[in-house]
Amino acid sequence: MIIILKADTSEADAKEILAQIEQSGLQPLHMPGVERTVLGALGDERVLQSLHLENHPQVEAIKPVLSKYKLVSREIYPQDTVIQLGKTPVGSQQFTIMGGPCAIESEEQLLETAQQVKAAGATVLRGGAFKPRTSPYSFQGLGVAGLKIMQQVGQETRLDTITELMDIKDLDDVARYTSAIQVGARNMQNYSLLKAVGETQKPILLKRGLSATIEELLLAAEYIVATGNPNVMICERGIRTFETATRNTLDLNAVAYIKEKSHLPVIVDPSHGTGVRTLVGPMAKAGVACGADGLIIECHRNPRESVSDAAQALSPTDFSELVQQLRPFIEASGRTFIPLPDADQLGAS
Repeated sequence: MIIILKADTSEADAKEILAQIEQSGLQPLHMPGVERTVLGALGDERVLQSLHLENHPQVEAIKPVLSKYKLVSREIYPQDTVIQLGKTPVGSQQFTIMGGPCAIESEEQLLETAQQVKAAGATVLRGGAFKPRTSPYSFQGLGVAGLKIMQQVGQETRLDTITELMDIKDLDDVARYTSAIQVGARNMQNYSLLKAVGETQKPILLKRGLSATIEELLLAAEYIVATGNPNVMICERGIRTFETATRNTLDLNAVAYIKEKSHLPVIVDPSHGTGVRTLVGPMAKAGVACGADGLIIECHRNPRESVSDAAQALSPTDFSELVQQLRPFIEASGRTFIPLPDADQLGAS
């Protein structure tokens, strides 16, 4: 339920009502606004009704939250949420570009790619240390050794970093060595994993499941936020349909719909969304145009040598050209694009 307080309500009055909500066993929410304060109560609505808060002199109205996902809904939080991913604000007026290889193969490979995506304008380095592969014989990643490489490369290039967490047993290591944690498509409804990352305050990039509905995706995000971590970014990465021309079908309807229904930032992954190198650029531009807050794009120093997802990885030259092509789309969408300063400027500062 949403409890709207009158404009002249004091902080003491708000705290009194919040205490009543908490003492009744419900989860209280405090959402101070510019003009008035809104409170929330999550739990059994019958318990809230028994409190008769509508009789409180400072309560203007009580409204139910109709959507199944409460905390990630704009019904509770109408303003856009901005996630601080290290030094990178995601969901702000500043558009975010994440780039890097599908898999961390070596320190040399990751460092060279990181330097190139940074030069192009990316502020977040992506790369997999643990790789969920369909075949058990495919490269599974370097594990903790890969995480250490990512931390070192991130520090050297001053890029924020993100990698996928596949198993709860690796949570502490992933959280220790990276700026943000990715929950992959295959784990979108791994509720134990969602609760575990919810107990951290790390930024979480939640990828849509291969066959998940938008409601299921938002409810998965609700698990993380309800467990205590509000720092969730939604990622549209394509869904499995009857179409076989591309790896997946990138559902850009979902981007606009989620932006309407939820306050969480939305990132588009045109690499997995298409699986086709030549289609990454057009769909990246479309992602910007339909309201995405950022893009996550695969780039490898030499795509032909990539041990994972070579068909969709951009070369550094292609990545740089795409970022330049994206600038007018970003500006037309009302956002700014601010790449990191180069190494000389960083050293001077």
